[in-house]
Amino acid sequence: MADKKEIKLKVASAYQRDVGRGIVRIDRKSMREIGVEPGDIVEIIGTKNTAAIVWPAYPEDEGLGIIRMDGTIRKNAGVGLGDEVTVRKAEVREAKKVVLAPTEPIRFGPDFVEWLHERLIGRPVVRGDYIKIGVLGQELTFIVTATQPSGVVQIAEYTDFSISEKPVKEVAKAMTTGVTYEDIGGLKDVIQKIREMIELPLKHPELFEKLGIEPPKGVLLYGPPGTGKTLLAKAVANEANAHFIAINGPEIMSKYYGESEERLRQVFKEAEENAPAIIFIDEIDAIAPKREETHGEVEKRVVSQLLTLMDGLKSRGKVIVIAATNRPDAIDPALRRPGRFDREIEVGVPDKQGRKEILQIHTRGMPIEPDFRKGEVFEILEELRKEEKFRGIVEKAIGKVIGARDEEEVKKVLKEVSTELYDEVKARLIDRLLDELAEVTHGFVGADLAALAREAAMAALRRLIKEGKIDFEAETIPREVLEELKVTRKDFYEALKMVEPSALREVLIEVPNVRWDDIGGLEEVKQELREAVEWPLKHSEAFRAFGITPPKGILLYGPPGTGKTLLAKAVATESQANFIAVRGPEILSKWVGESEKNIREIFRKARQAAPTVIFIDEIDAIAPRRGTDVNRVTDRIINQLLTEMDGIVENSGVVVIAATNRPDIIDPALLRPGRFDRLILVPAPDERARLEIFRVHTRNMPLAKDVNLEELAKRTEGYTGADIAAVCREAAMIAMRKALEKGIIKEGMKAEEIRKVAKVTMKDFEEALKKIGPSVSKETMEYYKRIQEQFKQARG
Repeated sequence: MADKKEIKLKVASAYQRDVGRGIVRIDRKSMREIGVEPGDIVEIIGTKNTAAIVWPAYPEDEGLGIIRMDGTIRKNAGVGLGDEVTVRKAEVREAKKVVLAPTEPIRFGPDFVEWLHERLIGRPVVRGDYIKIGVLGQELTFIVTATQPSGVVQIAEYTDFSISEKPVKEVAKAMTTGVTYEDIGGLKDVIQKIREMIELPLKHPELFEKLGIEPPKGVLLYGPPGTGKTLLAKAVANEANAHFIAINGPEIMSKYYGESEERLRQVFKEAEENAPAIIFIDEIDAIAPKREETHGEVEKRVVSQLLTLMDGLKSRGKVIVIAATNRPDAIDPALRRPGRFDREIEVGVPDKQGRKEILQIHTRGMPIEPDFRKGEVFEILEELRKEEKFRGIVEKAIGKVIGARDEEEVKKVLKEVSTELYDEVKARLIDRLLDELAEVTHGFVGADLAALAREAAMAALRRLIKEGKIDFEAETIPREVLEELKVTRKDFYEALKMVEPSALREVLIEVPNVRWDDIGGLEEVKQELREAVEWPLKHSEAFRAFGITPPKGILLYGPPGTGKTLLAKAVATESQANFIAVRGPEILSKWVGESEKNIREIFRKARQAAPTVIFIDEIDAIAPRRGTDVNRVTDRIINQLLTEMDGIVENSGVVVIAATNRPDIIDPALLRPGRFDRLILVPAPDERARLEIFRVHTRNMPLAKDVNLEELAKRTEGYTGADIAAVCREAAMIAMRKALEKGIIKEGMKAEEIRKVAKVTMKDFEEALKKIGPSVSKETMEYYKRIQEQFKQARG
């Protein structure tokens, strides 16, 4: 064994796509040093020995001297992130026999054993290893209790593979918080902060001694519910190999005098005896509310006890307190000072990239079957053509894919050309599907995305039950049925109907589906809105480069029906932002202070779920000139609005768009630059714009050949977008009425057949024009032009 080459490498976390595959990644230089090729098996020696399949590192990791491995392999080697491990080529023998045991009781039949065996063929194992397997979005953990021969063995097709009925007892405790950093998505920065605050003092207290400073004693995690605060605390305890004590706020409370404090003292005592330890207090606002606001004596005593215990944590005592809450302002301020909770870390609503990471985690063990659409498969094959490994195979595949009739055939062709190519294309299609889902799940937190994945799996299950393939009475489910369980794109979209984003549950959130093409005309207005909303979100670096700040607010004014609301919706859709719609009068409340609170809440939610467009319709209802309201309710609302709009931090991703048809009565303080920076008149459409609007509204209409849209645009002077929409609808109704009376449309006819036989004629449009008149007169437009001039002068 002495001549065996080995190398010391530093442990780093695995990338999402490698988690759970039993592989490690090291750079090519290290691979040459120990004489291994990709796909070989290496032995990893930490405080325990384990084995894994080796793959080359990603280009950005070359030369860093690190080994990337997931949480399960780290646990098997008994190491944490940043530790050193020895790596060498393993002496592997084929396993004659392998026995696994679950860590918690589960029911399974022989089919499941066979299915699991198939999933693990080729996987190297050592006795005592943990193996995690995802089954329909649930992770099951097994332990290798026996192997024959001993040492590093590889599970093969002929291995005698079995799962023991009894769960392993002694490991149940070790696995209580089996959460690793790879199980947390979208919180890279938070994890980094937490690691330096918590792992460093627990693992290397000497660093702090050398610097002559006290390590932190407490960390407060705050943020909306479901963002992963509790999960983070569990992962930290697991990765730092610390004793973990969880207190759920309310369970400390007792009706007997002095007992609540006694329970707290017990917890801290247990932690000190088992140091290094982490005490995790969930929902701390329940046991440590502000003392001046609580009437109960018990709460006041508990807060005081907690303060003295946290001050009494012996310096460099290896006990750290982590607390979580979604109401940081309800906590007693004495706790929120350095020396008690030294750091407050916000765990926010994830952005698009974060949502994708979370979805990758929750779909890790899920049998996803993406759509093999020809167009997408082509794009992927073009990408793969650039990679050396696939170049030759792709050329073969492309010709065959062109001839494929449907998705099933595309799959078949890819499998025939090369299973490796099929697997790679499938992996990339799944990646695109998750990208698409991350795009449409604005305002979703981690818990919502977990629910989404679970619902999608349930939808797939429901489909099989409907087809009668799953029998509730049967003892076990046959293997063929397990193989058929596939989660498709349709299942995810089905699940989206059931899961609401919890970060925006109390405020009305909609993801509008209006695009720029759905709005006829108004080119200048569209361009201004693009510059004000889309550009800051999509080109924030450019704004930084030119040293300018994007506008915070935009006021759209103009006659009713010109498309102000539609424009705001299109902005939100096109800039991929969340959209919070506030209808002016809804904010008003008969209780003093309620209306202002509503405004505060809306802005708070918007900041949490940024990028967000807040759209206030009919703003004149809540922000008329101050002094005009006898009860002064709107005065207070305006003051609140002003402070909130001044409080929008630059580049925070929150833009306010307001709409009104009475700009003259709005309070002037709102209309200064820095609040509503852009005042945009949305005029009644001119002839060219009217033609555009007619085109939009007749896009899906079966028009007769005599319909002349240019002529109609000429004849509709003074008509707004809403009027033209009404004209088109009325003309179609008249055409439909005639077709039904003449018996052209018969029962049971399909839409396509009806379109061939029934058309909307010019005569129908003329009749509709007699019924629906213009809603904007010349005087009205003059009035808005005058206001536009006034605004220009006021700003000039």
